[in-house]
Amino acid sequence: MEIRDISVPIRDGMLHYPGDPAISLERVSSLADGAAANISKLDFGVHTGTHVDAPLHFIEGGDAADALRLSSLIGPADVVDATSIEDGPIDDRALSGLDIPATCTRLLLKTRNSALWEHDDYQHEFLSLDEAGARYVGDRGIVLVGIDYLSIGDAEAHRVLLGQGIVAVEGLDFRAVEPGRYTLLCLPLRIVGSDGAPARAVLVRD
Repeated sequence: MEIRDISVPIRDGMLHYPGDPAISLERVSSLADGAAANISKLDFGVHTGTHVDAPLHFIEGGDAADALRLSSLIGPADVVDATSIEDGPIDDRALSGLDIPATCTRLLLKTRNSALWEHDDYQHEFLSLDEAGARYVGDRGIVLVGIDYLSIGDAEAHRVLLGQGIVAVEGLDFRAVEPGRYTLLCLPLRIVGSDGAPARAVLVRD
């Protein structure tokens, strides 16, 4: 069985979306100092690293992270090669030129963004969906779409996706993943009332 971890490691001081909380990991109790155990405190935003957006992120009164359907987050997924897209936004025309299987229900876009994880600072020039691209995804009956940097798209793209109940997974890392069909296991933390949640995402293939 082949297992690929497509999550970004969470670490102290890691890059984050501009305006979001910075990430801090602090040891508050230490064996070296005579404590009974090592205990750390993690301070970060819910849209840190690999994470899932809940409808509440852009829709007032929308479902929170604890209401996300696990049936959308687990199942067959297609990693689609989108590295041919050089300039954004990723619109309907760009998506129609990709080899997206007709049976695709969970779409994972491997773009040139994945190389941006090699930088420790935030990279402003990355590919993401616009409203037309988001509507194209919705029209195909896709229940989940993921991308390899910190945002799936602009505000309108978010509203279109989340308004249709399509799960948006952001901050994925496809550098070690070949395009193809896998089983996706993406489990966001069950944070009550939150507009998003960090997730551990892996791809499995026999």
